[in-house]
Amino acid sequence: MVVTVKSLGLNGVSGYGVEVECLLSGGLPAFDVVGLPDTAVRESRERVRGAIKSCGARFPVSRITVNLAPAGQKKEGTVYDLPMFVGILAAAEALPVPKGDVAFLGELSLTGALRAVSGVLPMALAAKALGITTLYVPAPNAAEATLAQDMTVYGIKDVGELIDHLIGRNPIAPASAWEPTASSADLPDLADVMGQELVRRALEVAASGGHNLLFTGFPGAGKSMLAKRLPSILPDMTREEALEVSGIWSVAGMADPNEPLLLRRPFRSPHHTASAPALVGGGASLRPGEISLAHNGVLFLDELPEFRRDVLEAMRQPLEDGEVTIARATGSLRLPARFQLICAMNPCRCGWHGHPSGKCNCSDRDVAKYVEKISGPLLDRMDLHVHVPTVEYQAMQRKTAAESSAVVKERVDGARAAQKIRYQGTKCTCNAQMPVSMLPEYCALDGICQALMEKMCTQKGLSARSHDRVLRVARTIADLDGGATIELHHLSEALSYHNSDILKG
Repeated sequence: MVVTVKSLGLNGVSGYGVEVECLLSGGLPAFDVVGLPDTAVRESRERVRGAIKSCGARFPVSRITVNLAPAGQKKEGTVYDLPMFVGILAAAEALPVPKGDVAFLGELSLTGALRAVSGVLPMALAAKALGITTLYVPAPNAAEATLAQDMTVYGIKDVGELIDHLIGRNPIAPASAWEPTASSADLPDLADVMGQELVRRALEVAASGGHNLLFTGFPGAGKSMLAKRLPSILPDMTREEALEVSGIWSVAGMADPNEPLLLRRPFRSPHHTASAPALVGGGASLRPGEISLAHNGVLFLDELPEFRRDVLEAMRQPLEDGEVTIARATGSLRLPARFQLICAMNPCRCGWHGHPSGKCNCSDRDVAKYVEKISGPLLDRMDLHVHVPTVEYQAMQRKTAAESSAVVKERVDGARAAQKIRYQGTKCTCNAQMPVSMLPEYCALDGICQALMEKMCTQKGLSARSHDRVLRVARTIADLDGGATIELHHLSEALSYHNSDILKG
């Protein structure tokens, strides 16, 4: 008798359906798992055996064959322990055969307790798309699974509890839909920033259009402080964005069982010693990297020149496409990576080149070598280049609070609302994502603006990519002003932000 139990698997950050086929046949006792299982899946034989014996059930003395279909897709992890357990006992007629719209997933301990697994949210969303109406998961994963909505979720503590429920002896109550709770932790506020009005303005423009931003300045000027306050003025995520980001974090094993849905845009700040696989993803198990964990949020690279050159260059394609394709000999996958890049760097290795105090002892060659670590193509992908000046003494002695993040966020939300209407029906969500085909319609320039643009392209040698990015920034500045068209002062401000000369000291 063959019993088929529905389950789920993961391919990158997306779930897919898996059928666990269990067959009890004659012959010498054996337990085989087929269907391209990895080591963790093959080891499930001992976990399932131990769990069956621990709960008091009789382990079948026969030849057991478990096939994980589709057999051509590699199966990884411990998620198939529970469906194997149910399938074997159902084939032995110790449990009723599950219906076709019921799925199981979870890791078993030798005592029969269920342990949490990673990637439950994308698997639950896949189950919903496949028509699954009932899902059994480990109790710690129940809240996460309910985010898929319109599906009955049971959180199981141990297999004894599951058996009692399936045979109708002691039914389990379905898990309640998870509801967000008010967080007591506040984001860092822009009101803490002293002075720096021009830099604050650049940060507001970057937030309003989703633009990449490069800060340069002396140590202690506030570059990191400003970058860490960007999330406080970014627009709130939609539910679709939150589910997408939360699914990536779930696959990476970073989901909080008590707060499975990320309500705030992620802010990732990897150390400059991070490797290329750590940043863009990959490794032995093809895990999401920092750029995917920052999807729909912010990736902050502090001390930019200290990152290895190959690590920085690996970001060039994701910055353009909003996704990264990881190809290895063992397989390939595509991961979402649409993030806002914020970088900070000093003018030289000691950090004081050009400072009036004369602290810098770096030679011109040392300064050039330090700055040259940032390649032209990567620099070309930064929409705003902003110098962060040293905070003046008078600003540090202020007696009135600066404008708060809440006030700035209102303006940002207003600009984003205009962009939402503009890009309705497209894949764009902000000006930074505007395709080149839309530039003539939404970034049209009058004669005076065209003359200025031509002059600056000639003098600065702007590339075609830089030209387009300046137009997108000008469109954002116009949105902040509520303007229907780009005017001269909008374009002039946008051009002032695209100043790569700040890297020359």
